[in-house]
Amino acid sequence: MVKICCIGAGYVGGPTMAVIALKCPDIEVVVVDISSPRIAGWNSDRLPIYEPGLDDVVKQCRGRNLSFSTEVHRHVGDADIVFVSVNTPTKTCGLGAGKAADLTYWESAARMIADVSVSDKIVVEKSTVPVKTAEAIEKILAHNGRGFSYQILSNPEFLAEGTAIRDLLSPDRVLVGGRRDTAAGSAAVDLLAGVYARWVPQDRIITTNLWSAELSKLAANAFLAQRISSVNAVSALCEATGADIAEVAHSVGKDARIGSRFLSASVGFGGSCFQKDILNLVYICECYGLPEVASYWREVIRINDYQKSRFVNRVVSSMFNTVAGKKVAVLGFAFKKDTGDTRETPAIDVCKGLLGDKAVVSIYDPQVAGEQVARDLAMNKFDWDHPRHLQPLEQLSATDLEKQVAVAADAYEAAKDAHAVCILTEWDEFRGLDYRRMFQGMQKPAFVFDGRNVVEVAKLREIGFVVYSIGKPLDDWLKDMPAVA
Repeated sequence: MVKICCIGAGYVGGPTMAVIALKCPDIEVVVVDISSPRIAGWNSDRLPIYEPGLDDVVKQCRGRNLSFSTEVHRHVGDADIVFVSVNTPTKTCGLGAGKAADLTYWESAARMIADVSVSDKIVVEKSTVPVKTAEAIEKILAHNGRGFSYQILSNPEFLAEGTAIRDLLSPDRVLVGGRRDTAAGSAAVDLLAGVYARWVPQDRIITTNLWSAELSKLAANAFLAQRISSVNAVSALCEATGADIAEVAHSVGKDARIGSRFLSASVGFGGSCFQKDILNLVYICECYGLPEVASYWREVIRINDYQKSRFVNRVVSSMFNTVAGKKVAVLGFAFKKDTGDTRETPAIDVCKGLLGDKAVVSIYDPQVAGEQVARDLAMNKFDWDHPRHLQPLEQLSATDLEKQVAVAADAYEAAKDAHAVCILTEWDEFRGLDYRRMFQGMQKPAFVFDGRNVVEVAKLREIGFVVYSIGKPLDDWLKDMPAVA
């Protein structure tokens, strides 16, 4: 029986291993992590991450052929296939700071695998890594492997948070890259592809060389982020001209060559991958002497940053050029609906912008706890991808946060006595709120700034709100006001 061990019990490792265990009941699967609280969460009735359908899959397999453990060395040593799903944060100092991937945790994992192995192994890159990382890992294992043989594979994940289980059960494609020019490398690729073939149709399993697989993940995320930045750039033009971004995007998306997905204008993209991977791609291009290509991809990030700052500017300028001392309700803190993940969420930058202008912010999100909100607002950029105990916080004191930030139990509490409501996550429940009730409890004039285009603008204006919705024709109140505070 094949034994699989995954190092890293996060958003990728946990769900991926749970589905493998579900679909391959004869394979023993164990997920290991040095974080005792995280492993305890996976072994409890309240999993450490929220993902629709994940609870059911874990409960079906846990105790049968799926387990979660902090005994990292023992399980890695016993495994035939070791997936490595550790953090690859953006470097915050040194060469490539602000762009390059920090492979400290990957190198540590490779050295640990070499130290504890008692047999040959297939080592699978599951984290998103720079091109040629596999070559570095091969060298570490070759020089420290004590005579054992290792095959390195790249098996990038293409999961969308909120639909991760569905994506794992019925993926668009599974990509396995390896050294197919050698017999051992080809056998390793076939073995891992065979695991996925237990439930994935053969025509959706793609095998490539190592470098193509590593680059494909970065390229896929860059292309998706590029589409979001493109539609967000057009949304700014729509507001300036009176066009409606929803109508423009619908028309553009009907072109079969373009398609309709990822053409929803918003306050900006977030999540653990897009910005980090594009910055990594920029750095790689610079390293290979491709400054024009690097500059092209850097603009995707710049437009995303511009969209967030543009939103904050619109809020402040619309409210008489100041939000100092005014209560602003923020509905949604996760970077997208159906997840509790706040990594690189646009809400952080929007809230910091409002707090910088001395607003009093009341936040409601159905899946994000107050402790996480406070931590995110006090954290340095790029530090979220390090282990919790290595996340240094900014000088925004707990007292300052308590004075300016509150976490509400529901949307109505958040909006009570507020001057404005900012919608920053497209949770379905925000579409069905009783906005008339909300309006009655707010200061007047009452503003709604919809960063996700979830509200029916005409209905809210009938109630009495001044409404700003990304890429939509401007409210009469806003037409003569500057877009920048």
